[in-house]
Amino acid sequence: MTRPITAGVDGTEESLAALDWAAREAVRRGLPLRAVHAWRYEAHEAHEALGGDREAQRGWVSDGVTEAVRGVTGRYPDLAVSVDVVEGGPVEVLVEAAAGAESLALGSRGHGRVVGFLLGSVGQQVIAGAGCPVVLVRAGDRPAAEAAGREVVVGQQGGPEDSAAVLEFAFRTAAARGATVRVVRAWTLPPVFAYSPGSLKLLDESGGLEPFEKKALAEAVRPLRERFPGVPVAEHVEMGSAGQVLLSLAGRAQLMVVGRRAHRTAVGARIGSVAHGVLHHADCPVAVVPHD
Repeated sequence: MTRPITAGVDGTEESLAALDWAAREAVRRGLPLRAVHAWRYEAHEAHEALGGDREAQRGWVSDGVTEAVRGVTGRYPDLAVSVDVVEGGPVEVLVEAAAGAESLALGSRGHGRVVGFLLGSVGQQVIAGAGCPVVLVRAGDRPAAEAAGREVVVGQQGGPEDSAAVLEFAFRTAAARGATVRVVRAWTLPPVFAYSPGSLKLLDESGGLEPFEKKALAEAVRPLRERFPGVPVAEHVEMGSAGQVLLSLAGRAQLMVVGRRAHRTAVGARIGSVAHGVLHHADCPVAVVPHD
């Protein structure tokens, strides 16, 4: 079964930008596009007086979503598009939609701590619960940002298996766009007591910390180079926190790709600090890929 590129649509400028991003990606990948809207029936006397029962309300909402999608179908007439108005809460509806999607695009708003990002806690819960990559797109996103010369920038950490899904998404996306992948591994100086005798031996054999990190990055990237031989690759090792290093490269990125392991707390699911920071501050679309 072919999995679509899916976009959550709620009529906002941000969600329409996400819909257009999803349409372009679907065209590049030769996949269908699915537009999903989460809807709840509202029983108001004014609506009932106008014949606004459950099915009538669903019809109004469906017409609105279809109208929003019409712009996409006009720009990409050969693209297969489906529209689904699903009754339920936005988190539940979008997480369920993600289960059958190649990726899920959502609108993202604002920068920094005051304005926040996404759809508030809804967006964070969707990212934490989605089983596919979730791509966050700002209202100002334009196709021109995907022009030649801009890179797909992806963060890598740990061993080859730790970031395999994140790297695969980045390479697959770059292959469809004819873009370079910049694979970024950030490192910091840990306390000396954190080194085990085994790790000290590995560091000594590698010639020091930075060569050790470069070797680890090269080993993680090697399988992807073999699978995607036509994709240009830049291996980037830099000392600093992962979030800061990635954000320093956001200006050259047409897409930023980070991994996530959701953390369950008493107040719900939370994503990691690196993904959270990049989502807040990067101007380009950000893909958050589950790897847990």
